[in-house]
Amino acid sequence: MRYASVAVAVAGVLVAAGAVTYSAVAGDDGSGVRPPAADSADAGFARDMAVHHQQAVEMSYVVRDRTTDEDVRRLAYDIAQTQANQRGMLLGWLDLWGLPKVSSKPPMTWMGMGRMPAGEDGALMPGMATDTEMRKLGTLNGRQAEVFYLQLMTAHHKGGIHMAEGCAARCTVGAEKRLAQGMVDAQQSEIDLMAGMLKERGAAPRP
Repeated sequence: MRYASVAVAVAGVLVAAGAVTYSAVAGDDGSGVRPPAADSADAGFARDMAVHHQQAVEMSYVVRDRTTDEDVRRLAYDIAQTQANQRGMLLGWLDLWGLPKVSSKPPMTWMGMGRMPAGEDGALMPGMATDTEMRKLGTLNGRQAEVFYLQLMTAHHKGGIHMAEGCAARCTVGAEKRLAQGMVDAQQSEIDLMAGMLKERGAAPRP
């Protein structure tokens, strides 16, 4: 039962996004609405969140190989599958819009944060783990791996929520705004879940 609320929230996001038609997302439904521009919040969010999600997928598969705890393995699998699917949607929308998947501008420019200091050691956006932290996760086993993963993913989700809230407020494509809000709801549920899992292991989220 502990996963029920998270599973329902994630399922709702995927069903809603999966029901979106080509026309509705591409802006080619006869309404005269054009696809978003390359420098729009819609495009910026799609590009940046695709990168953000990719690290969460990698992190989740790493911990599944480092622990036998079924709760952590199930959570990691759910996160990996959900974020891989959402990443595919975001990149697919960029294809539909005829927009590049990379930009010469710094990450988060679409949120007015392009001038923030460059991420250190591979942490390109809020909440992302550094390359050093990713390597460390790959050396841990058992409870140490579980705690470190839960701490990293909690921070990762907090950064993802910040970005998704930015899209919910700034994006203009309805389907993308709904997906972004779904991310906020689902990832907050997972943050609450992970807080309990950390407490069970005598640990807490990192400051």
